[in-house]
Amino acid sequence: MRREELSDLAVFLTVAEARSFTRAAASLGTSQSAISQIIKRLEAQIGLKLLTRNTRHVAPTEAGERLIATLGPALQEIEAGLSELNALRERPSGTVRLTSSRHAAEHILWPAVRDLMKSYPDVKVEISIDSRLTDIVSDRFDAGVRLGEQIAKDMIAIPIGPDLRMAVVGAPSYFAKQGRPKTPQHLTHHACINIRMQTKGGLYTWEFGKDDRDLNVRVEGPFIVNDANLMLRAALEGLGLACVFEDQVSDLIKMGQLERVLEDWCPPFAGYHLYYPDRRQLPPAFSLLVNALRYRR
Repeated sequence: MRREELSDLAVFLTVAEARSFTRAAASLGTSQSAISQIIKRLEAQIGLKLLTRNTRHVAPTEAGERLIATLGPALQEIEAGLSELNALRERPSGTVRLTSSRHAAEHILWPAVRDLMKSYPDVKVEISIDSRLTDIVSDRFDAGVRLGEQIAKDMIAIPIGPDLRMAVVGAPSYFAKQGRPKTPQHLTHHACINIRMQTKGGLYTWEFGKDDRDLNVRVEGPFIVNDANLMLRAALEGLGLACVFEDQVSDLIKMGQLERVLEDWCPPFAGYHLYYPDRRQLPPAFSLLVNALRYRR
């Protein structure tokens, strides 16, 4: 059945229930002449007269009564289905799958996801911790979280956190023995804890900037890891210097367990973004998560 035919049947049922073209037109927000044309068209298609009308009232014929008996339950079932869809929109449910680095998951995703699941018990969230640049389409993720500079241009990217800064830190015991680097170039004379990048497999090149000057330094040291938490633990025990996100060590610096160097060489850079493919209509649960994560300065 074509959509206009279903619409015509709904108009007929409204007229039959109202027993009036005038009241039906008012209920549907159209004119009496438009209602009359629809009923004539429907009667012509069916080949039977459905309504009898005079100056005082409108009443269904026998054929009209049979059609009403058929249409009533069917349209009620349709209305019930639409109500269920509306309830689904008002009470979102389903699973949202995300891929994220550990730092973003702990500091950005978890607070928002925790509150979302408390407010909407029917929403489930799956977070896959992975530092690699995951193909969210082929791996069937709804979205990913990465630094803004890492996101492909064909993705929608929404900022979900403030700008970030790196911090070069070491234990007081390390600085007492080895001294403090004054410039990034001095790092070549220090023991530095390297981290191997999962994305390309190479060692992370420490990045610095000052007065519109960018400087990359390849550091050396006795310890190489692929986990920032283990790198931080090694730094706390005086094994060498570490380059980590500023917010990871702010409390440790305040407590005197770590000391910071080269702060004026660590400018801010674009923070985490939620990225996902272009979609005309987002699922309700995912829309809630997007709104909860959206960064508002």
